[in-house]
Order: sequence, then structure tokens, then C-alpha cells
Amino acid sequence: MYAISLGDDGAELRPLEPWHAEDFLAHLERGRDFINQYIPFAAKATDPTGARAVLQRYADMRAADTGSLHGLWLDGKLVGGVLFLNFDAEAGNCEIGCWLEPAGTGRGLVTRASRVLLDWAFGERGMHRVEWHAASANTASVNVARRLGMTREGVQRESFPHRGVRLDMEIWAILAPEWPAARARLAHNDH
Repeated sequence: MYAISLGDDGAELRPLEPWHAEDFLAHLERGRDFINQYIPFAAKATDPTGARAVLQRYADMRAADTGSLHGLWLDGKLVGGVLFLNFDAEAGNCEIGCWLEPAGTGRGLVTRASRVLLDWAFGERGMHRVEWHAASANTASVNVARRLGMTREGVQRESFPHRGVRLDMEIWAILAPEWPAARARLAHNDH
């Protein structure tokens, strides 16, 4: 087990595993309407069995080295998370994403946690490219990609059907050679 401090505000990045199903469900209940604006799994995990199934899916992906889920804990309470939605070590490409309940917003948690994921992907796993996909209307998510130093590569128009609407999805990415300078700018802006 790990717990990575994300600063002096009691925020930590920790595993989010099937045995956390009750915490995960309680977290989703607190923020379901907010989370479900752009994140499909909030609609799937509506009871303990559904919550466990979502977490098990990502545990299986971690075991297969194709993805993983990490919780954002604030003062011991799960308030969101970051994840590798796709992880292709052989090709050197992956995609990260995030979600939060309202109590976790406006604190820089996703940016700080994503920095940890990017450091690991580039430094430990030798990834070449990390993508970030965000609905164009999800300004908070788009702003995280921007803060991380990612480049907006394009928009897939009406490519994401969600809750009866087809959303435009922005594709952002950063390459391994770009990360050191982007990380230095990010660290400088933290002070």
C-alpha cells in the first residue's frame, strides 16, 4: 500500500481498490450529480455491488498493466481520483483522467495528483506520450491539461455520447521530452 502526500493540506494519493467499495459508493453519493456530468462510472456504481464492480474492473486492469485507479483522499475522506484509462507500455502511450466531488474542487488536487502520475509514467515506465481527453464543456478538466503543460491537439466533434447528448471531446497530450520543462513551470507556479 502507498500514500503519497500531495501537500500540507492533508491531501493524499492512495490506492482505490475493491475493498474500498463502501467509501467509493459514499463518495459517489455525495457528488453523484456533479461527477456524472462527464464521468460515466458514477451512473454504474449505484449500490455496493456496482461500486465493487467498477473498482474490480480497474484492479483487473492494474493486474494486466492496462490501466489503474488511484483515490484522492482529503483528511482521510475519499473526494475523487485520478486514473490511467488506457495504458499501453509496449507502444509507450497512455491516457490519464480524473474526477472529483464538489468538496474536492478548487484545491489543485487533480493537478498535483496528475503530476505524480506523469512522473511515474515518464520516469518509471518509459512512456513517450500521455493523453488527456476532456469534454470541451468541462472547463475545469481542460484547465488541468493546460496547467500540466499539455498541448491541445484537436477536438473530436460530438464523439462522446453521454446522458443523451453527444459531447465534443478535446484531446490534449504531452510527450516525454516536453515533461521536464512543463514540470518545472508547474513546480514554479506552486510557489
